[in-house]
Amino acid sequence: MTKVKKKNEWIEWIKAIIIAIILAFIIRNFLFATSIVEGDSMDPTLENGERVIFNKIVYFIGEPARGDIIIIQRPQKNYVKRVIGLPGETIEIKDHKLFINDEQYEQTFITEEAINHTGNFGPIEIPEDSYFVMGDHRAISKDSRNGLGFITEDEIIGRSELVIFPFSEMERTR
Repeated sequence: MTKVKKKNEWIEWIKAIIIAIILAFIIRNFLFATSIVEGDSMDPTLENGERVIFNKIVYFIGEPARGDIIIIQRPQKNYVKRVIGLPGETIEIKDHKLFINDEQYEQTFITEEAINHTGNFGPIEIPEDSYFVMGDHRAISKDSRNGLGFITEDEIIGRSELVIFPFSEMERTR
């Protein structure tokens, strides 16, 4: 092999590495990222220690929908919660039942035990620029009812798409 050929081969390898780094940077910062679930507030949907992939671009294209599991960025830490109420809606919980705009909403994503540990709340109207979120394990969740308050769209950094670790739990989160 000539010196020129070896030099060209090295240049090609360096180009490939630089392109791979740039692509990884773009994907990580603008499209998808991972987050580790801390705590049991989303149990049984997501468990403590699970690693999820979240979609960072989805809300540039559309709006959060009821039922989406979102990543909320706050200065002290990130939270993983489920969107329950949308801007302008009225939320009320009475007798362990969730009402949205005075209509009962069936919560098929939580356990009967979680429903029975959901205390009375509201009614409260969600501001036009905000969302109401709750964890699936209602008895222990810090959420819009008791500490997080309403969530603005700029605090939402993505939608959880897939559990990637542990591998035995690999599945879509919606």
